[in-house]
Amino acid sequence: MRASRLVSILLLLQTRERMTAQELADTLEVSPRTVYRDMESLSAAGVPLYGEPGHDGGYRLLGGFRTRLTGLTADEADSLFLTGLPTAAADLGMGAVVTAVQLKLMASLPAELRDRAGRIAERFHLDAPAWYRDGDRAPHLSAVADAVWNDRAVWMRYERWAEPHEITRTVNPYGLVLKAGHWYLVAGAGEQLRTYRIARIVDLRVLDERFDRPNGFDLADYWHHYLKSFDARRHQDEATLRLSPRIFDQLPQLWDSAMADAAHRTATPPDPDGWTRVTIPIESVEQALPELLKLGAEAEILAPAELREHISKTLDALTRIYRRPV
Repeated sequence: MRASRLVSILLLLQTRERMTAQELADTLEVSPRTVYRDMESLSAAGVPLYGEPGHDGGYRLLGGFRTRLTGLTADEADSLFLTGLPTAAADLGMGAVVTAVQLKLMASLPAELRDRAGRIAERFHLDAPAWYRDGDRAPHLSAVADAVWNDRAVWMRYERWAEPHEITRTVNPYGLVLKAGHWYLVAGAGEQLRTYRIARIVDLRVLDERFDRPNGFDLADYWHHYLKSFDARRHQDEATLRLSPRIFDQLPQLWDSAMADAAHRTATPPDPDGWTRVTIPIESVEQALPELLKLGAEAEILAPAELREHISKTLDALTRIYRRPV
């Protein structure tokens, strides 16, 4: 915690040039006495701090130290946010750049902080793809990323689930999102914001045409609301089930959060056999079938009748297959 605060002080002084002990204390939510102790530690570690007394005084870094901290190329500075995501950086074609910026940052830190950073890297690793799945093959990702960064429009041929399956679009790429190993493009198409899965781009050309990003567009805020609306759109129906106590406890590992949360929210008290009745959202009978087959004989579908009949026919077909001698 203290090492993290020391780094924060260095970054604050570098970006704001001069801050008083009280301003640093307010920003870091500590006491001025703690700031004074931190300043003594940084000075002892060789950081060239300069304190100016008086009403307009404060702490600042001497220029030489600032030069060492910011001795980065433009590409390296752009890649700072990817230093904790090595796979994502490689996907975007920035793997070597991220390695270089990590080395420069490590070299610029005092020994205490450098050792701390090394221990963190040895003990924590982020692996974005979901279990038992590789991330998407996305050959056009690097080109899309370049267009996003340079505000260049793109023409693309895109494969989707709905009819017609293949479409062509010219869009303004606003941002990229990495979700569970899959890359998504958030782009303006006419007056609308749309989301495209990068792996489904069949062909792509970056155009000379430039665009102006919408004022106030917040990628993280858009993605948060997109996920909420996506769940609402895809779950247009519901199913009622009886679940054994054993499988009920395993739902978070078997289903997505929307289905598992709904099951726990609607669960009735157990019946005499210990089974619980739940209601879950589903996209369609066809989509629900494989999700419910995961539960095996630990679940019974009560409604809708179409889904119950569909799974009955599937089980009959499986029985016929496995009754045949091999």
